[in-house]
Amino acid sequence: MFDPKANKPAKAPVVVPSKSAPTKLAMMPDAVPPDGKIRERAYELYESRGCEPGQDEQDWLRAERELLKQGR
Repeated sequence: MFDPKANKPAKAPVVVPSKSAPTKLAMMPDAVPPDGKIRERAYELYESRGCEPGQDEQDWLRAERELLKQGR
């Protein structure tokens, strides 16, 4: 009896290029500031905004950015 599935050749995977592929790679800095310094600066930013909650991630990222620019 003939089994059509038995001798099927393997299909090659289909690769679809991503339209959202980045054209530039992000470079990691040589020295990342310690979490303690970032935490302190983020808290200062929080206080400067009047201790308004809900922007902790923005404060952290801004603090990290500032410290990277300063080379700490």
